Amino acid sequence: MAKLKAVDCSWTVLVLLLFTVLKPVHLADQPSAAVSSRMGNYPSSPSGSSNRASASFVQEVVSHNCIVIFSKTTCPYCRLAKNVFNEIGTPYKVIELDQHEEGKQLQDTLGEMTGARTVPRVFVNGTCIGGGSEAKELHQRGKLLPLIQQCAPCCEGSGMDDSSGAQPASYNL
Repeated sequence: MAKLKAVDCSWTVLVLLLFTVLKPVHLADQPSAAVSSRMGNYPSSPSGSSNRASASFVQEVVSHNCIVIFSKTTCPYCRLAKNVFNEIGTPYKVIELDQHEEGKQLQDTLGEMTGARTVPRVFVNGTCIGGGSEAKELHQRGKLLPLIQQCAPCCEGSGMDDSSGAQPASYNL
């Protein structure tokens, strides 16, 4: 009987660990000062103020736009994410990291904030939903539109410029 309890306990710990790892990241829960100076094997900028500035930029853009896609112009998964929102006719804000002056630092910061450094990083209503494949899957399962419909009023119509030099496909919801 003691063996059964140990197995049940291990299973519970595993489930809790998986839930913690897989839960969506909401930037309101991430203090900008908590961004560390390193992420995995990718060294970030040596300046802590640069990390804070990048984190503040990401939080500002995400909090003022219902849908934000941090992208690279040559990435097929980034095109996939943009196509999902184009298909449903939902405008979005795009930041092209390969055309942004601080693109590498922003990508490092996104990795630290969301747990993944890959692009795209798609945010809906302040929450990172993942990348292009996850956006497509949520749409196919009928779960993306309800997330978009919950967008806070503060996110509507801000019209912020992406400062990357590139024109975003569209702006805010």
